[in-house]
Amino acid sequence: MIDISLGKLLLLAVVALIVLGPERLPHAARTAGALLRRMRNGWDSVRAEVEREIQAEEIKRTLRETADNARAAHDSVRQDIHAAGAEIRGTGERVRDTFTETQTARAAAGEPDPAVDMLPLKRDEPASSGNEQHDRT
Repeated sequence: MIDISLGKLLLLAVVALIVLGPERLPHAARTAGALLRRMRNGWDSVRAEVEREIQAEEIKRTLRETADNARAAHDSVRQDIHAAGAEIRGTGERVRDTFTETQTARAAAGEPDPAVDMLPLKRDEPASSGNEQHDRT
């Protein structure tokens, strides 16, 4: 800002009084004050507008960074889900293949099927009645 001391201000007032005279000096002082007020208000307005623009740019930059971070996180989660799905499908296929191999091996080896052959009462044997005599030899 302009550095004006009290001595310089008094000298300026005396020169203005001599040049303008006592009749026109108050009107000139009001006009000068109004011009200074307008200049200050204009400068404050420009400064406020620049600050708003800077803040808007900062907000836009923050939003872009946040959107990029969210997009990266979304892509990472999507890749993890696809990888987990592929792993689950692979596990399901291995379980199905193992089950099929087990069933084929049991059928080929003649092993009993637990669901059919290991019941307490086999279907093809007649049920025993309680009246039969057992040999006690």
